[in-house]
Amino acid sequence: MTGSSVLGVKYAGGVMLVSDTLGSYGNLARYPDLRRIRPVGERTLIAASGEYSDFQYIMDQLDALVMEETLADDGAKLCASEVHAYLSRVAYARRNKGNPLYNRMLVAGHKAGASFLGYVDLYGTCFTDDYIATGYGMHLALPLIRDRWRADMSEGEARALLEDCMRVLWD
Repeated sequence: MTGSSVLGVKYAGGVMLVSDTLGSYGNLARYPDLRRIRPVGERTLIAASGEYSDFQYIMDQLDALVMEETLADDGAKLCASEVHAYLSRVAYARRNKGNPLYNRMLVAGHKAGASFLGYVDLYGTCFTDDYIATGYGMHLALPLIRDRWRADMSEGEARALLEDCMRVLWD
């Protein structure tokens, strides 16, 4: 199952992600309620478009990493920038072995008053930005976000912006 669009924006005081939930197999809209946004530990969210089975593999790897940190019992908690760096190395290593993870992922988190929003793709390419989109969202929603995004926008304004973008993607 492939496809999907994931959108993320920073706003004053946080970061917000949105994704569709449809899982398609070819032209067959088979699974209407796939969760493409998941928590990683206490401080991070990850969202992925692309191959759902690869996303499940990634989440298994991240769950094991969180468990390893929990068992260390040293008080350290993974933050979004660390998850972002880890995913970029995993994706790059898999690409070099000729077995890439066919996903485009957004990593979001908020720590010590600073919001984090990063992107990782199947090649290991990674960057951070104030707003990011994957899938058709790169073509249809990103222009809307560019026109309306402001660094000082409120949570409600960010939500309204992402809802408008998802309406455009749905139609």
